[in-house]
Amino acid sequence: MALSAGDKIPDVTLRTPTEDGPKPVQTATVLGSGTVVLFGVPGAFTPACSDTHLPGFVLRADELKAKGVDTVACVSVNDAFVLDAWAKARNADGAVLMLADGNAEFAAAAGLEMDGSKFGLGTRSRRFAAVVTDGVVQWIGVEEVAGTVDVSGVESVLAQL
Repeated sequence: MALSAGDKIPDVTLRTPTEDGPKPVQTATVLGSGTVVLFGVPGAFTPACSDTHLPGFVLRADELKAKGVDTVACVSVNDAFVLDAWAKARNADGAVLMLADGNAEFAAAAGLEMDGSKFGLGTRSRRFAAVVTDGVVQWIGVEEVAGTVDVSGVESVLAQL
């Protein structure tokens, strides 16, 4: 069953890029305190993810913070090295916490995995965005159509805050 309002964020180990290389982090720790906007993407550098989804959150990070958001985080089924390169390419460093879900463990635990094998991608995360307060989902928007950024875009999130 997919993650929904009222659910606790699954606690799994992800990796985040740092200056010293990938660092393991627990989702209960990095997503479990304060108000967090978490958005998930199928993959770094893919068209909708790279051209629309991530840039929206980077460009409007100050608006999110002004509405009480403590952390903006992106989870993707990629390794931390790819997420580091993607953050640098899209000027997300400092604005968005990048979380690598290399084995799709978070996506599976959240019930948000998708089969991207017909595109050569294997198991990936569905595109989504959520508002999380102290580790509990307050709102979540999951895209029904691949390649779209409607209910999971920054505008939808801002409307929920």
